[in-house]
Amino acid sequence: MSGKQHDGGVDRPKVRIVDKRRVRGDEAAPTEPGSAAPAAPADRHAELPPETPKDLEDELEQARRQAAEYLDHLQRLQAEFANYRKRVLKEQTRAVEMAAAPLVHRMLEVLDDFELALASAGQQPDFERFRKGVELVYAKLVDSLKGEGLERIEAEGKPFDPNEHEALMQTGEGDGEPHVAEVFRQGYRLRGLVIRPAGVRVERS
Repeated sequence: MSGKQHDGGVDRPKVRIVDKRRVRGDEAAPTEPGSAAPAAPADRHAELPPETPKDLEDELEQARRQAAEYLDHLQRLQAEFANYRKRVLKEQTRAVEMAAAPLVHRMLEVLDDFELALASAGQQPDFERFRKGVELVYAKLVDSLKGEGLERIEAEGKPFDPNEHEALMQTGEGDGEPHVAEVFRQGYRLRGLVIRPAGVRVERS
Protein backbone atom coordinates (compact mmCIF):
# COMPACT_ATOMS: atom_id res chain seq x y z
CA MET A 1 0.00 0.00 0.00
CA SER A 2 1.48 3.24 -1.15
CA GLY A 3 1.70 6.44 0.77
CA LYS A 4 3.50 7.56 3.81
CA GLN A 5 2.27 6.72 7.23
CA HIS A 6 2.16 9.39 9.86
CA ASP A 7 1.13 8.92 13.45
CA GLY A 8 -0.15 5.51 12.69
CA GLY A 9 -2.34 6.65 9.78
CA VAL A 10 -2.08 7.26 6.09
CA ASP A 11 -0.85 10.76 5.06
CA ARG A 12 -3.05 11.74 2.15
CA PRO A 13 -1.70 13.99 -0.60
CA LYS A 14 -2.53 17.75 -0.14
CA VAL A 15 -4.90 19.24 -2.72
CA ARG A 16 -4.96 23.03 -3.43
CA ILE A 17 -8.44 24.25 -4.10
CA VAL A 18 -8.79 27.28 -6.33
CA ASP A 19 -12.16 29.04 -6.64
CA LYS A 20 -12.38 30.17 -10.23
CA ARG A 21 -15.84 31.65 -9.99
CA ARG A 22 -16.13 35.11 -11.53
CA VAL A 23 -17.73 37.88 -9.58
CA ARG A 24 -20.02 40.19 -11.49
CA GLY A 25 -19.32 43.93 -11.37
CA ASP A 26 -22.54 44.67 -9.57
CA GLU A 27 -21.82 42.18 -6.83
CA ALA A 28 -19.63 42.94 -3.88
CA ALA A 29 -16.15 41.39 -4.03
CA PRO A 30 -15.49 38.71 -1.46
CA THR A 31 -13.48 39.80 1.50
CA GLU A 32 -10.58 38.12 3.08
CA PRO A 33 -11.30 36.25 6.24
CA GLY A 34 -10.86 38.57 9.18
CA SER A 35 -10.90 41.76 7.09
CA ALA A 36 -13.52 44.45 7.63
CA ALA A 37 -16.31 44.87 5.14
CA PRO A 38 -16.12 48.00 2.91
CA ALA A 39 -18.01 50.92 4.29
CA ALA A 40 -21.13 52.01 2.50
CA PRO A 41 -20.97 55.43 0.70
CA ALA A 42 -21.97 58.25 2.96
CA ASP A 43 -25.05 60.30 2.20
CA ARG A 44 -24.05 63.95 1.79
CA HIS A 45 -27.43 65.21 2.86
CA ALA A 46 -27.36 63.03 5.93
CA GLU A 47 -24.13 64.73 7.10
CA LEU A 48 -25.76 68.20 7.44
CA PRO A 49 -28.22 68.71 10.25
CA PRO A 50 -31.61 70.02 9.13
CA GLU A 51 -32.08 73.79 9.40
CA THR A 52 -34.40 74.93 12.10
CA PRO A 53 -36.66 78.01 12.09
CA LYS A 54 -34.18 79.61 14.48
CA ASP A 55 -31.35 79.13 11.93
CA LEU A 56 -33.45 80.67 9.16
CA GLU A 57 -34.32 83.61 11.37
CA ASP A 58 -30.64 84.20 12.18
CA GLU A 59 -29.70 84.10 8.48
CA LEU A 60 -32.49 86.56 7.64
CA GLU A 61 -31.35 88.92 10.38
CA GLN A 62 -27.75 88.77 9.13
CA ALA A 63 -28.89 89.51 5.58
CA ARG A 64 -30.88 92.51 6.85
CA ARG A 65 -27.85 93.87 8.70
CA GLN A 66 -25.68 93.55 5.57
CA ALA A 67 -28.35 95.27 3.45
CA ALA A 68 -28.53 98.13 5.98
CA GLU A 69 -24.73 98.51 5.90
CA TYR A 70 -24.69 98.58 2.10
CA LEU A 71 -27.48 101.17 2.05
CA ASP A 72 -25.68 103.37 4.56
CA HIS A 73 -22.45 103.15 2.54
CA LEU A 74 -24.29 104.04 -0.67
CA GLN A 75 -25.97 107.04 0.95
CA ARG A 76 -22.60 108.27 2.22
CA LEU A 77 -21.14 107.98 -1.29
CA GLN A 78 -24.08 109.87 -2.77
CA ALA A 79 -23.69 112.68 -0.23
CA GLU A 80 -19.94 112.92 -0.84
CA PHE A 81 -20.45 113.03 -4.61
CA ALA A 82 -23.12 115.73 -4.29
CA ASN A 83 -20.78 117.85 -2.16
CA TYR A 84 -17.93 117.30 -4.63
CA ARG A 85 -20.10 118.35 -7.56
CA LYS A 86 -21.22 121.52 -5.76
CA ARG A 87 -17.62 122.38 -4.89
CA VAL A 88 -16.40 121.86 -8.47
CA LEU A 89 -19.28 123.91 -9.88
CA LYS A 90 -18.54 126.72 -7.47
CA GLU A 91 -14.83 126.67 -8.35
CA GLN A 92 -15.58 126.67 -12.09
CA THR A 93 -18.02 129.56 -11.71
CA ARG A 94 -15.46 131.48 -9.70
CA ALA A 95 -12.76 130.80 -12.30
CA VAL A 96 -15.00 132.14 -15.09
CA GLU A 97 -15.85 135.21 -13.07
CA MET A 98 -12.19 135.95 -12.36
CA ALA A 99 -10.96 135.19 -15.89
CA ALA A 100 -11.23 138.86 -16.79
CA ALA A 101 -9.37 140.01 -13.69
CA PRO A 102 -5.98 140.55 -15.43
CA LEU A 103 -7.60 142.61 -18.19
CA VAL A 104 -9.63 144.67 -15.75
CA HIS A 105 -6.48 145.32 -13.71
CA ARG A 106 -4.75 146.73 -16.78
CA MET A 107 -7.84 148.80 -17.64
CA LEU A 108 -7.69 150.38 -14.19
CA GLU A 109 -4.40 152.02 -15.16
CA VAL A 110 -6.05 153.45 -18.26
CA LEU A 111 -8.95 154.66 -16.15
CA ASP A 112 -6.51 156.42 -13.79
CA ASP A 113 -4.88 158.19 -16.73
CA PHE A 114 -8.25 159.35 -18.04
CA GLU A 115 -9.13 160.76 -14.63
CA LEU A 116 -5.81 162.64 -14.46
CA ALA A 117 -6.33 164.03 -17.97
CA LEU A 118 -9.84 165.20 -17.16
CA ALA A 119 -8.69 166.77 -13.89
CA SER A 120 -5.83 168.56 -15.66
CA ALA A 121 -8.14 169.85 -18.40
CA GLY A 122 -10.52 171.25 -15.78
CA GLN A 123 -7.78 173.17 -13.92
CA GLN A 124 -5.77 174.44 -16.89
CA PRO A 125 -7.81 174.52 -20.08
CA ASP A 126 -5.15 173.71 -22.67
CA PHE A 127 -6.62 171.90 -25.65
CA GLU A 128 -3.30 170.79 -27.16
CA ARG A 129 -2.03 169.43 -23.89
CA PHE A 130 -5.35 167.71 -23.29
CA ARG A 131 -5.25 166.14 -26.77
CA LYS A 132 -1.77 164.76 -26.21
CA GLY A 133 -2.83 163.36 -22.87
CA VAL A 134 -5.79 161.60 -24.48
CA GLU A 135 -3.53 160.18 -27.19
CA LEU A 136 -1.21 158.75 -24.56
CA VAL A 137 -4.13 157.15 -22.74
CA TYR A 138 -5.50 155.77 -25.99
CA ALA A 139 -2.12 154.24 -26.86
CA LYS A 140 -1.94 152.59 -23.44
CA LEU A 141 -5.44 151.20 -23.90
CA VAL A 142 -4.56 149.76 -27.30
CA ASP A 143 -1.40 148.14 -25.92
CA SER A 144 -3.35 146.61 -23.05
CA LEU A 145 -5.93 145.12 -25.39
CA LYS A 146 -3.25 143.82 -27.75
CA GLY A 147 -1.67 142.09 -24.80
CA GLU A 148 -4.95 140.20 -24.37
CA GLY A 149 -4.94 139.05 -28.02
CA LEU A 150 -7.11 141.79 -29.53
CA GLU A 151 -6.28 142.95 -33.07
CA ARG A 152 -8.02 145.31 -35.48
CA ILE A 153 -9.37 144.01 -38.79
CA GLU A 154 -7.77 145.88 -41.66
CA ALA A 155 -10.74 146.39 -43.96
CA GLU A 156 -10.43 149.47 -46.16
CA GLY A 157 -9.49 148.61 -49.75
CA LYS A 158 -9.76 144.87 -49.07
CA PRO A 159 -12.07 142.50 -50.99
CA PHE A 160 -15.39 142.23 -49.22
CA ASP A 161 -15.45 139.25 -46.84
CA PRO A 162 -18.81 138.59 -45.14
CA ASN A 163 -16.98 136.76 -42.34
CA GLU A 164 -15.08 139.94 -41.34
CA HIS A 165 -17.10 142.77 -42.88
CA GLU A 166 -20.67 143.92 -42.38
CA ALA A 167 -22.03 145.83 -45.37
CA LEU A 168 -23.80 148.88 -43.97
CA MET A 169 -23.96 150.59 -47.36
CA GLN A 170 -23.45 149.54 -50.97
CA THR A 171 -22.56 151.82 -53.87
CA GLY A 172 -21.53 151.44 -57.49
CA GLU A 173 -23.26 149.73 -60.36
CA GLY A 174 -20.29 147.85 -61.81
CA ASP A 175 -19.95 144.10 -62.30
CA GLY A 176 -16.59 143.81 -60.60
CA GLU A 177 -15.84 142.08 -57.32
CA PRO A 178 -17.13 144.01 -54.28
CA HIS A 179 -14.52 145.68 -52.11
CA VAL A 180 -14.50 147.80 -48.97
CA ALA A 181 -14.55 151.48 -49.96
CA GLU A 182 -15.00 152.98 -46.49
CA VAL A 183 -14.98 151.86 -42.84
CA PHE A 184 -17.72 153.20 -40.61
CA ARG A 185 -16.95 151.05 -37.58
CA GLN A 186 -13.75 149.22 -36.77
CA GLY A 187 -13.86 145.45 -36.51
CA TYR A 188 -11.76 143.31 -34.19
CA ARG A 189 -10.51 139.75 -33.67
CA LEU A 190 -9.72 138.21 -30.32
CA ARG A 191 -7.03 135.54 -30.59
CA GLY A 192 -7.92 135.01 -34.25
CA LEU A 193 -11.68 134.88 -33.73
CA VAL A 194 -13.84 137.69 -35.11
CA ILE A 195 -15.75 139.20 -32.20
CA ARG A 196 -17.06 142.18 -34.17
CA PRO A 197 -17.05 142.56 -37.94
CA ALA A 198 -16.10 145.89 -39.44
CA GLY A 199 -19.04 148.03 -40.53
CA VAL A 200 -18.18 149.11 -44.07
CA ARG A 201 -19.41 150.62 -47.30
CA VAL A 202 -19.15 148.14 -50.14
CA GLU A 203 -18.52 149.30 -53.67
CA ARG A 204 -18.59 147.57 -57.04
CA SER A 205 -16.54 149.18 -59.77
